[in-house]
Formats: sequence, structure tokens, C-alpha cells
Amino acid sequence: MNLPYPHFQINYKVYPGTWGADGLALAEKVEQVSDETGANFVLTPQVPDIRLVARETDLPVTAPAVDPVEPGRGMGKLLPEALAEAGAVGAVINHAENRDTLADIERKIDRCQAVGLDAIVCVDSVAMGRAVAAFEPDQLLFERPGDISTDRAISRSHPDRIEAFLAMRDEVAPDTKVRVGGGISTAEAVDRAFELGVDATGAASAIATADDPANQLRKIGEVVAALS
Repeated sequence: MNLPYPHFQINYKVYPGTWGADGLALAEKVEQVSDETGANFVLTPQVPDIRLVARETDLPVTAPAVDPVEPGRGMGKLLPEALAEAGAVGAVINHAENRDTLADIERKIDRCQAVGLDAIVCVDSVAMGRAVAAFEPDQLLFERPGDISTDRAISRSHPDRIEAFLAMRDEVAPDTKVRVGGGISTAEAVDRAFELGVDATGAASAIATADDPANQLRKIGEVVAALS
């Protein structure tokens, strides 16, 4: 397992101002806040910028996608070995905006772990989490698609669902870490998520599109650092 815990993860997706020089500038702001607060932050930039961000910062970087392919033929596929060599320490699987079949999820977990990448699998229910937990991924990201890009933090709106998910994890795959997302964007929502027992939280649009992401991350960083 490569990622530090607890942490707050920032997903760039394809929002304006998150690629190339602008994406690196945002990463450098995140790293500055990490240095100031002592909090662990993890970045998920766009694939072409993985090497840039990994080289120019000391932040852990994860890939937003991966394919279960072996070296050889596979035009347009994301080879786990290539992502690892570029500096990624993990890869996201089955995001709500890039779904996988259960069979592909299992193959992707196996391929990632074979080359030393943390396998981070997104699920939207306890039932889906149970099915994936049987494959023993490094991390399960629990979020409801309807909460993504909203202010409806599951840690506030449905804490019982987080508790049920954690109970399932403890039963099926106790070594797998749990992160929650979808609407979690404030220090208060982050704090509540950790109080419920999760290992990490994160956000995308709340940080990538913020007018002052450093100020917002500083408040979140204080919460995360207090747990370390």
C-alpha cells in the first residue's frame, strides 16, 4: 500500500485550469498547504500530466484510470506498468463517470497490484462494495453518483450509510482502506467523515473550480493533520 493515511484526495477530472502549467500550479499550491499544515494530500491529475506532477512535487499521484492489459498490443489503452513508471502510485477503477464491469474490476485490481500500484475502486452501495471487497483492493471509494459535484456530503446527509459500509469492510476485507467522496467539500464535512471512521476523504470540483483553493484546503488540511 503506497498511499499515506489519513489523507484528502483532489481529483482534477477535466476541469478548466487543471492541465499542463495550470495543473502543476494547482499541485504546487496543494503541496504548499501540505507543508504548512502537515496534512497528507493525494492528487489525481489528468493522465498526460502524471509524470509532470510526480516529478515537480513530492505529493502522491494516482492515475484517473487504468486498463487490465499486458505489455504488447492495445492501442489507446493505459498500461499499468507505464503509469507506475510515470510516477503514479495508484490508479482509480470504476469511477461513476467511467464504469467497469465486475470482471474488469477484478482484472484491473490484479494488474495494478502486480506492478505495485494501489488499486482504488469506486463503488456506490454496500452491496457493490461487498462484491468488490472480495477482490481485496487497496482502497474502496464509497460515493453516490447523485452527490458528485454537489454540496450534499454523505457524511452529513447519510452517516448511517457510511457506518454500514465500514461494517461491511470490517467483515469482508479488513485490510482495505475506505475513502468517501461525493459532495464532501468543507472542513466540517471532512471532520464528520473521519469521526465516522473512514480512512480518507476527497473532492474534485469543490477544489478544482474554487476561487481560492489554497484557503479551502488549508482548513481541510488542519482537520486531516490533527488525525495524523
